[in-house]
Amino acid sequence: MTYLMQGGSPFFIPGGRVGCLLVHGFTASPQELRRMGEYLGSRGHTVLAVRLPGHSTSLADLARMRHTDWLATVEDGYSYLRGICDAMVLVGLSLGGALSLVFAAERPVAAVVAMATPYELPQRWYVRLLRPFLRPLSLVWRTMPKGPPDWRDPGAQKERVAYRAYPLRAASEVDKALRTMREALRHVSVPVLLMHSREDDFAPPSSMPRIFEGLASSDKSMVWIDHSNHIITCDTSREQVFSAAAAFVDRITKPRP
Repeated sequence: MTYLMQGGSPFFIPGGRVGCLLVHGFTASPQELRRMGEYLGSRGHTVLAVRLPGHSTSLADLARMRHTDWLATVEDGYSYLRGICDAMVLVGLSLGGALSLVFAAERPVAAVVAMATPYELPQRWYVRLLRPFLRPLSLVWRTMPKGPPDWRDPGAQKERVAYRAYPLRAASEVDKALRTMREALRHVSVPVLLMHSREDDFAPPSSMPRIFEGLASSDKSMVWIDHSNHIITCDTSREQVFSAAAAFVDRITKPRP
């Protein structure tokens, strides 16, 4: 019997003593970080992409999860890589970026790459209206369908392994995770690279400077991505994302003469 969606499994790429822990986004899967992982692996890094609980199985599974379950999985990946790597960089997309920043505030890591990370839930009027009632509403209104896709690369859209709807109960956990991230930013002192698409219609572009301002790190930078949707690791400008992340990882982790 197969429990995981095809292509939605975690993956591991053995390499050198620098570990890259990849964390995917909400309702998605490690697939959205597969090409990035292969790119970092080609640079000699050890790569582990975790699968957050409730993802790549069923919406019912995701509805049962809590944001602490997702953080525990990041800790699992961290514990695994810590045994084989000297330095570790957390690399997260969307919700994965938020989880990575929370984790970096609590554990010793070399750096964080946070991509397309929302500062808060989308500020559409109905989201603001429903936010206080997400948990009770989820008892009768279990899922909310996603909007139409906005991919610039149709081929990337076909490869996507993700749910087609949002479970309302889990959306309230994303809200908690983002609230935890906002509180944690002032405790993140390691180097951080932020990347965000100017055309992101899910996590507003204003999210990146707001996260940037909240970080305690003295080594922090922002990279704007053009011609891409929210999933910047898969859409047309993905090579720019990979290159910027790899250069950042090398700068932070390579021994200085």
